[in-house]
Amino acid sequence: MGEDERQSGDPLTLAAAIEQAPYIVLVCEGPQLRMVGANATTRALLTNWGLDRPLREGLADLLGQQWFDIYEQVYTTGEPVAGREWRVHLDGPDGSVHEMFANFTISPWHNLDGSIRGVIGLGSDVTESVMARRTAELRATRAEEREAHSVATIDALQRALLPNALPVPAGAQIAASYLLADGDAGAGGDWFDAVVLDDTKVALVLGDVVGHGIAATAVMGQLRAVLQDRLDDGAGIVGALRAVDRLAGRLPGAMAATVCVAVLNTLTGELTYCTAGHPPPLLLRAGEAGRYLLPTGAGPLGTGSAFPTAYARLEVGDMLLLYSDGIVDRPGRPMATATVELAQVATDIAAGRAFRGPVTSAAEKVCSETVELLVRGTGFADDITLLTVQRVPLTAPLALRLPAEVNSAASCRAVVREWLAGIGVDRRDMSCLLHSVGELVANAIEHAYSDVVGTVSVQASHLGGHVEFSVSDDGRWREHPSNPDRGRGLAIAAELVDEVHVQRTVAGTVGVVRHRLTRPAMLLADSPTAIIVPPVAGPPIDEPMLVLSQPVAAGTVGVHGPVDSMTAPQLAMELGHRSHGGTRPLTVDLTGVTHFASAGVSVLYQALARHAKHGTTLTIDAAPGSVAQHILALTAIGLVQGRPATRPLL
Repeated sequence: MGEDERQSGDPLTLAAAIEQAPYIVLVCEGPQLRMVGANATTRALLTNWGLDRPLREGLADLLGQQWFDIYEQVYTTGEPVAGREWRVHLDGPDGSVHEMFANFTISPWHNLDGSIRGVIGLGSDVTESVMARRTAELRATRAEEREAHSVATIDALQRALLPNALPVPAGAQIAASYLLADGDAGAGGDWFDAVVLDDTKVALVLGDVVGHGIAATAVMGQLRAVLQDRLDDGAGIVGALRAVDRLAGRLPGAMAATVCVAVLNTLTGELTYCTAGHPPPLLLRAGEAGRYLLPTGAGPLGTGSAFPTAYARLEVGDMLLLYSDGIVDRPGRPMATATVELAQVATDIAAGRAFRGPVTSAAEKVCSETVELLVRGTGFADDITLLTVQRVPLTAPLALRLPAEVNSAASCRAVVREWLAGIGVDRRDMSCLLHSVGELVANAIEHAYSDVVGTVSVQASHLGGHVEFSVSDDGRWREHPSNPDRGRGLAIAAELVDEVHVQRTVAGTVGVVRHRLTRPAMLLADSPTAIIVPPVAGPPIDEPMLVLSQPVAAGTVGVHGPVDSMTAPQLAMELGHRSHGGTRPLTVDLTGVTHFASAGVSVLYQALARHAKHGTTLTIDAAPGSVAQHILALTAIGLVQGRPATRPLL
C-alpha cells in the first residue's frame, strides 16, 4: 500500500465503518435525487427504501414534511441545511406510524470539477433525549411553585381575554390555536371569536391590535366584546364593524386595529366576509392548492373606512383559514415568501400529507400543525393566531325506539354515543349528555309501565350550536315508595346540561334535554408543540363492569366500565362482599368508570350507611376530571381525591 493511500485511508474500510455507523446516512444523485446509498441504520428506518429510485417516489410517506424541499434546495443552491430536533413521521411495514426526532445536516455532493453531483444527508435519532428532556421539564414545572404560578397566570389570562371554547354548529367544525410570543403573561393584541347567529349561520372573527403588553390586551378585550355583542344581536357584518369602528375612534390604542369577519351559511355554503385592513382568508379545497380570497378593500378600524363585503362559497369538505400576521411575518422570511409557504403547508396538512397521528378534527389538525411546521424552521417574533372552519355534512336527526327494559340502557347509550361522536362532541359534553339522557331513559323504564312491556322513544337533533334530545313513553307514571337513597337522577341530569324539562300527561311522559356544544381552543405555550389546552380526545368506550382487587394496596377495589341500573346490583354485591358487610374498611377507586348513573350513587349511599353503622371507613376515590368525580361532586357525597368519610355530607 502506498503512502498516499495509507494517509487517505482504505476506501473499503471506510465504507464498512459507515455501513455500521449508528447514524442516518442517505445519499442521492442527480436532479431527480435518485437514492444511491444508505447505510444499515437508514435502511432500518426507511421501510420503503429502494435503490436508484427518486427520493419523492421512494419515500412518499415523508410527503408534506418538508424533507424533499430541503434536498432539492441543497441540490439547487449548493448550500448545506441543518436542523435540530425535527419531528418526523415514518410509515412502518405493518401500517403503523413511527414518530421520531432528528438532528440533521444535508450537504451538497460535489464532482471533482466542483459541480453538484447530488446531496448527502446525515442525521441522528435524538428521540430518546427529546422525550427525556420533555419529561424532566414537565417534572420541574410541576415541582416549582414559580412555574406553576406562571402557567396559572397564562391560563387565567386566556380564560379572561379570549374564548377558551368554540361552538360546534350544525354543518361545520371550528378550531383555533394561538401562540404567544411573550411567555411572561404579556399577551398581545390578537383575538379570535366564533358566534353562532342562528340555526344555519356562524360568524368567525380574527383581529389584531397594534402593539403588545397590557394596553394592547385591554384594547383587544373591549373591541372583541363589542363586536361579539353586535354580531350576536343580529347587526350583521357591516353593522357590527361600524359599531366597533366608532369605539376605535374613542379608544386610545385602537387606531389601525385590523379585523377579518366572515359569516358562513352552513346549509348552503355561502360565505360573506370583510377584511378591514386584515390579511384575506385562505380557502382550502380538496384536491386543489390553497388560494387566498380577494381583500374587500376595507381599511383598518378608526381610519374612516367603509366596510364593503365580498362573497365566496364553501363546498362540503372545504376549509377557510383566518390568521394573524404573526404567521407570515416570521424572522428571516420575506412576507411574500411566508405567505406562499402558509398556503402550501396548510394545503398539505388539510390533505393529510403531514403528520398522521390521531386527531379529533381536520380543522384542529390544520390549526395546530400549521403553526408547528412553519415556526420550527424560523422561530417567531409576534403572537400567532389561527381560526379554521370546515364545512361538514349535516348530521341526520336521531330516532330510536327501545323496549322499556333495564338492559335497554346500555344499547341506548351506545347509539347516542355514536350519534354524538359523528357531530364531533367533546368528551365532557359527551359524558354529560350520555348521563342526562340515560337518566331520562331509566326514569321511563322504571316509572312508565306496570304489568306490560312498553317502549321508550329517543329522538335528537343538532341545530345551530346545540343539541336537543326528547325521551318519551306512552305509559302512566308510577310512584315508588319514598326512599332517601333514590330520586336523585333527574336532579343530577339538570346539573349536567343547560336545560332539562319533564312533562307528565295522561298520554305519557316526555323529557327534553337541551345543551350548547363547545370544543376547547388550543393555547400553545412557548413552543408550537406544547399545548396547554389540548383538543379533547374521543369518548370512552363502555366495557362490561368489573370490580377488581388492586394488588398495590390491601382492602382496595377498582371499578371499571359503566355503572347503571343493570350493573349497579353487581356493584352493591361486590362492595358488601369485599367489606364483609361493612365491618372492614374499604377503598373504592372509581377512576375507571365510564358512565355513572344515579343507580350507582344510591349504591354508594347505602354502602356509606352500612360502614357508618359498624364504625368503619369507606373511602371513595375518583381522579379529578373523571366521570365519577363529576357526579360525586354534584351529589354532595363529599368524597374528593380519596378522603375518607363515614356518612354522606348532606
